[in-house]
Amino acid sequence: MPDATDADGLTVGQVSARLGVTVRALHHWDEIGLACPSLRTAAGYRLYTAGDLERLHRIVVYREIGLGLDKIRTILDDSTADVPGALRAQRAQVAERIDRLQQLSAGLDRMIDAHERGLLLTAEQQAAIFGSQWNPDWPAQARQRYGDTEQWSQYAERAASRGPEEWQAVADAIADFERALGDAMDVGVTPGSPEANRLVEWHREVFASYFPLTRQMQVCLGRRWEADPGFAAHYDGIRPGLARWFRQIIDASARAHGIDPDTATWQ
Repeated sequence: MPDATDADGLTVGQVSARLGVTVRALHHWDEIGLACPSLRTAAGYRLYTAGDLERLHRIVVYREIGLGLDKIRTILDDSTADVPGALRAQRAQVAERIDRLQQLSAGLDRMIDAHERGLLLTAEQQAAIFGSQWNPDWPAQARQRYGDTEQWSQYAERAASRGPEEWQAVADAIADFERALGDAMDVGVTPGSPEANRLVEWHREVFASYFPLTRQMQVCLGRRWEADPGFAAHYDGIRPGLARWFRQIIDASARAHGIDPDTATWQ
């Protein structure tokens, strides 16, 4: 390699700044013989000529479209290489990546909407699935109250992947459970009995459609459902006194698992 002055070419740092390539990358390409500077100064510093820059420009372009260094070397150095064919193959891969990214973008949009809205359903769809007594403002109210909790995030992640059919399946599962709950109360199932405990476990499974429910959380919900007029009216509308009885079977099951219902907290 002939000696040169700084005026004969560009230094590694200058090329790095001009092409937006790291000095480390330029050194690596030099080491593997992909893009070597044609000149060196008397002090041993690399200098890139105009021809070197042209080769580097092509390398940068090929790297940006996703070609590997070995493929780039073949395109640049093998006169028999099918360059259009290699580029067409790369274009097909880029198209696939674009499609995947578009799907990812759509999924992120749904996730954002689910975190902000709770339910990705129209008011009409909500009424058709959850019944005429359903208030479409409830999800927004729930987000305002619980939007900063882990459980809301878990609920939103589940909601983001659900459409009307999936929500209908959730509503049907809850309806089946509530019918069984009312029937059990009718026949005199007692809190703490195997039948009552099975209902409590069933409830935790059904409720997991929203977020995982610990036994302590379940106790807290049981308390609220009995005390809150809206929730109490819902359960007592299925069977008079069902809200209180439901709380009692939850408490009895909690005691069997070493949990004091009077001191249970949301955890």
